[in-house]
Amino acid sequence: MNSPKTVLLALGSNLGDRLGYLQTALDQIHENIGWVREVSGIYETPAWGFEGNSFFNACTKIETRLDAQQILKNLQAIENELGRERNNSGVYQNRVIDLDLLIFEDESIQVENLQIPHPGIPDRKFVLLPLQDIAAKEIHPVIKKSYRDLLADTSDTSEINKVSEKLNIPGKKYNFPGCNYIAVEGNIGAGKTSFSTMVSEDFNAKLILERFKDNPFLPKFYEDKDRYAFSLEMSFLADRYQQLSDDLAQYDLFKDFIISDYDVFKSLIFARITLHEDEYSLYHKLFHLMYKELVKPELYIYLYQNTDRLLQNIKKRGRDYEQNIQPEYLIEINKSYLNFIKSQSNMKVQIIDISDLDFVANRQDYLKLLAEIDKAVN
Repeated sequence: MNSPKTVLLALGSNLGDRLGYLQTALDQIHENIGWVREVSGIYETPAWGFEGNSFFNACTKIETRLDAQQILKNLQAIENELGRERNNSGVYQNRVIDLDLLIFEDESIQVENLQIPHPGIPDRKFVLLPLQDIAAKEIHPVIKKSYRDLLADTSDTSEINKVSEKLNIPGKKYNFPGCNYIAVEGNIGAGKTSFSTMVSEDFNAKLILERFKDNPFLPKFYEDKDRYAFSLEMSFLADRYQQLSDDLAQYDLFKDFIISDYDVFKSLIFARITLHEDEYSLYHKLFHLMYKELVKPELYIYLYQNTDRLLQNIKKRGRDYEQNIQPEYLIEINKSYLNFIKSQSNMKVQIIDISDLDFVANRQDYLKLLAEIDKAVN
């Protein structure tokens, strides 16, 4: 899963409802590419490079997990959907919408169908002017000058005027009100770590990830469950207690809330399945001594995946010690989680079926998942 990258885009239209086309394109960028963080004012500019109608031009700063080629593909799809007609002559023409990828972080990309940074930036006042609204002090990654300085140096003397019309930043403002601590749970391979990480990156949350990779008993457990079950569950319990005690006690002034890819109660859920009765009885006592000392989440999210999808995800991520997990084991884990959820009366719980969603690869699925959570929070 990619971390978000900051991207600058240019938008233009000189046919029909110019403002409407720009806003619709911006909405589609939000739906299909990434978060629209800033939008410039709109500048009316004469047609550049051909005789035609005046353009409305603007620039936007977005954050996206797509790579440059994926962004280009999506921008072209948006143009096609809005009715842009293309010719193969290379001659400029009137168009309902024109979307250009200007900057992709500080990368330089030179391939047949894509040049980043866009080579026209220094010579196009209709790009440099809106860039002043959102990135005046930022440095061009190749020329090593700010966009403010590039505007001062440009040879383009076109008469360009800022108009009163404005573009709206699309998308709901998800701020998870009232939730200082959110726990995301799910079966093995449900995607809880990916989702928690995405939310932490997109909404300025402190992230707590379970440290299962460092547990020396986990590979041994999958080889010999009877022998290593108690050692595994005790080591998990001790580590989860220590991690949550430390991280939840350390308030971060620069973060808006905390999100974790597990809740400590999973210790009891898994122990009930893996331990013998006498071992579980002892474990149960120890667990509740620790559990009463921990901060509980204000929102508990359970990501449900059907068993077939779980097995596909487990195979895809390729951890050797997980490859022999049986469907029956996953079914039993799911039942135990649901029994725990039914017993909770003092905690806000939401079960979301994501069996038909791929929120990592498909941004629209990610937005659907966020919308479901927003309903629960509000």
